[in-house]
Amino acid sequence: MSKSVSLIAALTFACFFSNSAMAEDINIGALRISEPYVRAMVPGAPVGGGYMTITNTGTTDDRLIAASSPRAGTMQIHEMTMDKDVMVMRELADGLAIPAGKTVELKPGGYHIMFMKVGEPFKQGEMVTSTLRFEKAGTVSVHFPVGPVAGGRGTHQEIAK
Repeated sequence: MSKSVSLIAALTFACFFSNSAMAEDINIGALRISEPYVRAMVPGAPVGGGYMTITNTGTTDDRLIAASSPRAGTMQIHEMTMDKDVMVMRELADGLAIPAGKTVELKPGGYHIMFMKVGEPFKQGEMVTSTLRFEKAGTVSVHFPVGPVAGGRGTHQEIAK
């Protein structure tokens, strides 16, 4: 009987700590940033994509206007769209609007952050630190877990292993 109780206690303890290792939302002003991640890069690739969800809980529009990271020579805010049968990627020179009361998802095939001039490719299991600057909310540090090359999110839980 005591072995069963010990096993249940151990499993409960493990579940508690594995959940606490997952990324927490980042709040800055009326903005909430959740589920940031980047994909691992193939050796020699000079660019990588960053993704996340940004929710504006306020009553005033904001805008993601810049990003930087010690891991990238430059960073840009991009959008991918279809033009007939061709996928087109372009920089959003004025940044990305985050309307009041709305959620904007940065994801593969849509809006995303481009890490450019990356010296050392991102490897699955790493964490990539970046700084995001918003027009009204200000500047915030975001840690992007690196997920697999083929897609999927990296999680803080994977980093903790």
